[in-house]
Amino acid sequence: MHIRYLKIMIAIIAAGMALIYALQNIANIDAAHGAFIYVMSGAEHVAYPETMFFKTANSSVAWFTLVITLVGEFLAGILLLKGAIDMFSSIDADSVQFNASKKFAEIGAGIGVLIWFGFFGVMGAAFFQMWQTQIGTGSMNGAFQYFVSMALTLFFINKSD
Repeated sequence: MHIRYLKIMIAIIAAGMALIYALQNIANIDAAHGAFIYVMSGAEHVAYPETMFFKTANSSVAWFTLVITLVGEFLAGILLLKGAIDMFSSIDADSVQFNASKKFAEIGAGIGVLIWFGFFGVMGAAFFQMWQTQIGTGSMNGAFQYFVSMALTLFFINKSD
């Protein structure tokens, strides 16, 4: 039974993380937009100045990418909270029902993995080479921490009851 409570608490903590980062990004929306343009434009890329793909400083592309990020962060947080509520509602149920109640928490954590690994790790770090600048490295390192947190949350919650 104690593991069920831990799964619920971890889902709540992961939801809080996703929602707080989404809200912090909104509170600093112009800075976030600027960071996206900075990374996507290849500004100050000295070590690997060329790319096999493309660079862009297009404001609309940066806004689009930022909106996808924000929607993903909010969605991850909301689904993790829904999953925590569902798990709490099934706390005294049998294993089959409790395992089924984890669905939204698992999806929420999975979306967190997609945003912070897929979007930041693959697109930002690999595609746009964000590791070449201080701003990009800071974002990349933070995203790696969030990705690992979400991946561990997903694995732990997904563990059969």
